[in-house]
Amino acid sequence: MTVSPRHALAVWWRNFAMYRRSWTLNILPNFFEPVLYLVSMGIGVGAYITEMGGTSYLAFLAPGLVAVAAMNGASFEVTYNAFVRLNFEKTYESMLTTPIQPEDVLAGEILWALTRATIYGGAFLIVLTAWGLVTPLHALLAFPLVPLAGLLFASIGIAFSLRIPTIELFSFYFTLFLTPLFLFSDVFFPLKERLSGVALVVAEALPLLHPVRLMRAAFGADVAPALLLFDAAYIFALSALLLWVAARVIRARLRG
Repeated sequence: MTVSPRHALAVWWRNFAMYRRSWTLNILPNFFEPVLYLVSMGIGVGAYITEMGGTSYLAFLAPGLVAVAAMNGASFEVTYNAFVRLNFEKTYESMLTTPIQPEDVLAGEILWALTRATIYGGAFLIVLTAWGLVTPLHALLAFPLVPLAGLLFASIGIAFSLRIPTIELFSFYFTLFLTPLFLFSDVFFPLKERLSGVALVVAEALPLLHPVRLMRAAFGADVAPALLLFDAAYIFALSALLLWVAARVIRARLRG
């Protein structure tokens, strides 16, 4: 797959220019969702839980919700928005009348999804730092993990979006895929304390678990280095595989 950085940036810039027109309407729902979860679960449920994972429940929730914010920021961009540009607006076909190639379109979309993930996850990190739930140093360590989480879910989302025939199928993607990840990926409770055997093996295959665990380590949690290496390898390997598949599909669809 050959990508022109200049052409990929042109695709990114087009999306950025469109986003500037409505960023206030787009950023508020995605930004406030993890904040509301933090407040409701951390203060509400946290009042009945003295500690979890060796810390307060509010502090336990924080790193997982940063990864969730990145997941949501990337996912919404490469699902509904990308599907509309591909199938209804025919934006990508218009781009191909220029020197831009299908691979450049894919790279630009992924880059833009990473930008959206970084905006939401980074803004949430600032809130956590101001709230005293993470030190500035740990926040700086955690920040590079935000686009890494975005890369993973941008890859998953774009691979799904390029394969489905109708937009209605996104309800299955969000309800039957992203929601279970949100609930069973170490965000709300330590999986290793509640699961064992086959269930724990299945949990290890869930994509969200790996950026969550990396984020916990960046926040100062004690995580085995071997696990962190596995998490990073999982993210890069799965992202690379899905982007390779997506590149083949988008080339076939746009070149007919």
